Amino acid sequence: MSDVVAALLLALATENAELREQLASAQDMLVETAIDAGNMHALVEAMRTERDAWQEEAEMLRAQSARRA
Repeated sequence: MSDVVAALLLALATENAELREQLASAQDMLVETAIDAGNMHALVEAMRTERDAWQEEAEMLRAQSARRA
C-alpha cells in the first residue's frame, strides 16, 4: 500500500469518526426534543382540560343567572 493510499484511508477513517460523532450528537438532540415535545403536549392537554372546565362552569353560572332573571 502506498503512502498516498494510506493517507487517504486515514483521512477517510478520521472523517468517518467525526461524522459518527456528529450523528450521535444529532440523535441525542432529537431524543431531547421529542421528550420536550411530549412534555409540552401534556401541558397543552392539561390546559385544554382546565379551559373546558372553566367554560362549563361559566355556562352553568350563565344558565343559573338566566333562570333567576
